[in-house]
Amino acid sequence: MGDHKNLTEELAVNKIKDLAENIKTCMFCTYNSDRLQSRPMSVQKVDDLGNLWFLSDRNSSQNAEITLNPTVEIFFSEPHDKFLTLHGSATISYEREIIKDLYDPIVKVWMPGGIDDPNLSAIKVVPEDGYYWNNKHGKMVAIAKMTAALVTGKTMDDGIEGNLQLQ
Repeated sequence: MGDHKNLTEELAVNKIKDLAENIKTCMFCTYNSDRLQSRPMSVQKVDDLGNLWFLSDRNSSQNAEITLNPTVEIFFSEPHDKFLTLHGSATISYEREIIKDLYDPIVKVWMPGGIDDPNLSAIKVVPEDGYYWNNKHGKMVAIAKMTAALVTGKTMDDGIEGNLQLQ
């Protein structure tokens, strides 16, 4: 087994910032009735409280589902190296200052009206808890150790993992 290290408050926020800002793209999951709905989304920012910020279309399925049920699940993955799952609550904002702060020109690919598109909204996710897995030595060492474990029949022991508690 790898090392187990639970993190709370500021350390949990730092771990979320480290993993989410480096991986960037996640599977953003909302609930439609009793079914989990998933789509890839890029986190625009992780603030100092560990809240994750996204840009979204007012008419999107995620906005409609958050309006009915604010509970969300977020999954980040960088194979063989970094993994992060978060459970929290989402809110939608149409405040222009927030949207301008989060805006990146690549958003124009999905929102042709750009920064002034009236359908552009911000989603704020406040994580309550989560779980992370980190490789101790980086991706290339992990792949080498996985190969060695496969050949020798031994279990790979190279990770750090633990609970994240924010509330």
